[in-house]
Amino acid sequence: MPKLSVIVPCYYNELNIPITGPELIANEQNFPPEVSFEYVLVDDGSRDGTWKALLHLQAQYPERVTLVKLAGNVGSYNAIVAGMAAATGDCMAVITADLQDPPELLAQMYTYWQQGLKLVLANRADREEGFGQRLVANTFHWLMRRIALPGIPSGGFDMVFFDRQLRDQVVRMQERNGNVFYLLVWLGYPYVSIPYRRRRRQVGKSRWTLSKKVKLFVDSLLSFSFFPVRAISVLGMLLGGIATLYGVFLVVLRLGGAPEPQGWTTLMLVVLFVSAFQMIALGVIGEYVWRSLDAARRRPMYVVEEQRPAASPGA
Repeated sequence: MPKLSVIVPCYYNELNIPITGPELIANEQNFPPEVSFEYVLVDDGSRDGTWKALLHLQAQYPERVTLVKLAGNVGSYNAIVAGMAAATGDCMAVITADLQDPPELLAQMYTYWQQGLKLVLANRADREEGFGQRLVANTFHWLMRRIALPGIPSGGFDMVFFDRQLRDQVVRMQERNGNVFYLLVWLGYPYVSIPYRRRRRQVGKSRWTLSKKVKLFVDSLLSFSFFPVRAISVLGMLLGGIATLYGVFLVVLRLGGAPEPQGWTTLMLVVLFVSAFQMIALGVIGEYVWRSLDAARRRPMYVVEEQRPAASPGA
């Protein structure tokens, strides 16, 4: 009997849990009758009533719901890894707590898994969001396709379905400051992608702030690409070439007796431009060095404050 573990990271989702839980349970009717279910909900350091809502959900479905409470907020991707570590299913899926991603897709993703695919993605072909949000999201995923992971589906994906083998490999890596969804793709297994339209959030307020989006972009780019360092090298050689040409130009002027260009403003612009490039280059290199230091410390990705496994059947 195959067992499906559905991992749900939760952060300030007090209002979402009473809606999300029953809808996930109702979605079980779309699966073959032999499938059993486990729902692993991870409280990512929420300071509202999310944990109480999760406890109430577990009281309603004690044999299906496993709860993990993290001591502090470590980000949704680390919380997902915590959920992976607690999950016991033969296959697993990740879905958001606000139901912007439709649970109905899980049955179709399960069918692909039965056919032998170890990874199934649901990519956002469209989204019911404002123009600004769509622009930022589409730009981010376009850059990642061009620079870091060529061939990933356009529009991005926050809903994935994967085999326990992939779960074991990701949990064993314990990779910090990364993107767990991209890491699943990076493993190299063949996958299929299902396009869908992402819903508008109906309940609660999103905590996905601009600063978190910027950090995700930087983490994803540096985790899967050396493009920033290579760009520094290319720009450095370009500036060196320009400086060489300008030096040759000055020598020609001197030999020809022509007046040389003068001016404090021009000199300061050149100095400021080169200094800015140097500081940016140091910043990029520093990001790589900091991530190496963070990995060398070997601190845990998360700290579990409390874990409540699902009750055994018949207990």
